[in-house]
Amino acid sequence: MIQTYDYIIIGAGAAGLLLADAIGKDPFFKEKSILLLDKDAKQTNDRTWCFWEKDEGDFDDILFRTWHSIFFAGKKLRQEYSIAPYRYKMIKGEDFYASYLRKIAQHKNIAFVQDEVISIEKTTSHQLIKTQNTTYIAEKVFNSIYDYKEPLLQKKYPVLQQHFIGWFVKTDQAAFHEKTATFMDFSIAQKGNTRFMYILPFSETEALVEYTLFSEKLLEKSEYEEAIKKYLNDDLGIRNYEITETEKGSIPMTCFNFAQKNTETILYIGTAGGWTKASTGYTFMSTSKKVKKLVAHLKNEQPLNTFNKKDKFWFYDLLLLDVLFANNALGQSIFELLFKKRSPQLIFKFLDEETSFLEDFKFISSPPPWPFMKALLNRIKTGF
Repeated sequence: MIQTYDYIIIGAGAAGLLLADAIGKDPFFKEKSILLLDKDAKQTNDRTWCFWEKDEGDFDDILFRTWHSIFFAGKKLRQEYSIAPYRYKMIKGEDFYASYLRKIAQHKNIAFVQDEVISIEKTTSHQLIKTQNTTYIAEKVFNSIYDYKEPLLQKKYPVLQQHFIGWFVKTDQAAFHEKTATFMDFSIAQKGNTRFMYILPFSETEALVEYTLFSEKLLEKSEYEEAIKKYLNDDLGIRNYEITETEKGSIPMTCFNFAQKNTETILYIGTAGGWTKASTGYTFMSTSKKVKKLVAHLKNEQPLNTFNKKDKFWFYDLLLLDVLFANNALGQSIFELLFKKRSPQLIFKFLDEETSFLEDFKFISSPPPWPFMKALLNRIKTGF
């Protein structure tokens, strides 16, 4: 038996759940039938999301921790910064899933089904979705299934990864500054890459300690773990600790045009749609903003393939990725000069894509200009 829906959302991650809730609570869509599909029940803490935000926000009721200051370290710079009016915020995956699945359950026109999508086929008038157990028809489909191989099949746009392994550690003595998040610590060995430590302290004795790289290739698991051990022992002076939980991830950093797959009736969302901020790997707040714009787009009854548009920030991200792809060791000096010359508030505003052209100039004039000029000249020659 074939089941029919107006909208089908594939994937109950951040993009899928935020979109389902946004549509479900908007009276404009009250006559629309919506199906949310995911192969998982979304009941485990499979990830954490972090983001900066001014003052209070939409997700404050499910925040795990917040910080009002950050620490940055490079070769010559070691400094703590107050980030007011921003706060750095953290959400645990299990808390987000539980909250949004409860919200979606209250929307009478939305069904959540745990099933795995096998194929998506375009017919003359709709999309045909086949799963392990059922076949569905939909007027419009929003797909968050990410194919990591896709951007690797082209050479026009470089593909880096933000890849990491993190340990949730508990120490027997006070070891962390619980009110300050270590945003980037570049004082560790770079080894020809862009490598830094990232610490989110939950108390004086508990923290997430993460070894992160912006680079093309992933490492062996043991290299991440040895780096974390060395940092805990040598840099923080921590000898006795318990690992209570671990996390790992690899987030694509690329200006590849994921939107080229979109059609009038199918839209790729989340990481699969290029909603990850290409220059940083941050996805959560970018996705939240995109969902709000997408809902407005749907209410205007515009074709789905007209939703994504390039802007000046896409261009800025492209130049940074070109620079890091050509010489991955430059990351440390670029970020150190940014934090030396500019406030974290301007940095956050720029990365939130909210700056004016004058503020853009202040930001981009901080790092050494020649690598970016070279990247710009190359793009002019080869096309954007």
